[in-house]
Amino acid sequence: MNPFATFLLILATILVKPALAQTPFHGAEATKPRYYVAYQLNTDNEEKIKSTLQNIQNALTDPRLKGKLDVELVVHGSGVALFRKGSPYEQTLLDLQKQGTLLVQCENTLQQRKISKDELYPFVLYTPSANGELIIRQQQGWAIIHP
Repeated sequence: MNPFATFLLILATILVKPALAQTPFHGAEATKPRYYVAYQLNTDNEEKIKSTLQNIQNALTDPRLKGKLDVELVVHGSGVALFRKGSPYEQTLLDLQKQGTLLVQCENTLQQRKISKDELYPFVLYTPSANGELIIRQQQGWAIIHP
């Protein structure tokens, strides 16, 4: 065999063998007994709201996380629109709540915007400060997602 042909054979072996040896990627393996995530929503942008709610649903139905996931949706600022009575998201929120999602509103937002809790859905929970909630959750090891 001539040197050039030998070189091509070696090169092909180097390039092709690793590609053949790789196993298909199926995503990260969920090896922990529990996972924790807080989603932050601080906008009334309809696309962002829908995206955030869909992201939560996707996480809850991920087969790797099924039955292992604690979820909290922390709403502040303009995001309060999500929890206002009459918003188009009531059924979606109820569905997420049935799956264990905590639906949490920042009380600072209500105070600053002069919004009464009576204006929000009765199933909403409250925290004194969204920022404080997120800081505490992060220090507790929760993943923080801001879609």
